[in-house]
Amino acid sequence: MSKIDEVFEPALIGKKIPILTLDNKWHQLFTQSDYTSEIKQMEHELNNLIKRQGKVIDENKEIKKLKKKLMDEIVVVADELVRDPSSKKLEKKQDECKRLLTECNEKLDANEEEMVELPRQINRLNKKLMLATMDVCYRRLQKSTQELNEIEDWIGNIRRELKKKVIRKQEKEATINKLYSYMHDIFGPEVIELFDMQFNPEEKYQKAKEAKEAKEAKDAEIKSGEPETEQSVNEGDASKS
Repeated sequence: MSKIDEVFEPALIGKKIPILTLDNKWHQLFTQSDYTSEIKQMEHELNNLIKRQGKVIDENKEIKKLKKKLMDEIVVVADELVRDPSSKKLEKKQDECKRLLTECNEKLDANEEEMVELPRQINRLNKKLMLATMDVCYRRLQKSTQELNEIEDWIGNIRRELKKKVIRKQEKEATINKLYSYMHDIFGPEVIELFDMQFNPEEKYQKAKEAKEAKEAKDAEIKSGEPETEQSVNEGDASKS
């Protein structure tokens, strides 16, 4: 049994489904790859049924207007025939009006039957389209969930690898610091050129110290709300003297 028959169709029992092709959110669900030929065909058929329903409704309105006009005309002709019973022209006109009135009634009856059947066809096809939509969404969710899990696994592996690399980096820096300290004591500042060192522990320490001092100064300015300028410092020293 397919997912549609086993899960999706029972889930729609008692649910009122909006006409999907008239729902902008439904159209936003699909990318070009998800817009299957089956869904495209059902969308086309459903839109045709909706157009036909609208056409029949408009047609019924026009027929009812014509019917009322014919009935009014028949009454008028009947009154004229009372005054002139031998008028062939009035009889012919009355017969024509009755013929047209009969056609109107027959057309209204046919349209009435179609107006009962069209909503059923629309609902059946709309439900079928909804089931196909649910199937597409389910497959997309399954695929996206699988890809999400793969990405999360990749990120987890990268994080673990990064932690290992950070620890390895710290170990190497510690080794270099020990070696540098020992060789610095023997050779002095020339140790950098002597051993062609690309990593200078002192330089790194100095940069870290400067960055820390700059951050502390900035934090102090933010806390005081009024940065202390060189001019204000000089003016303060002058007032003390």
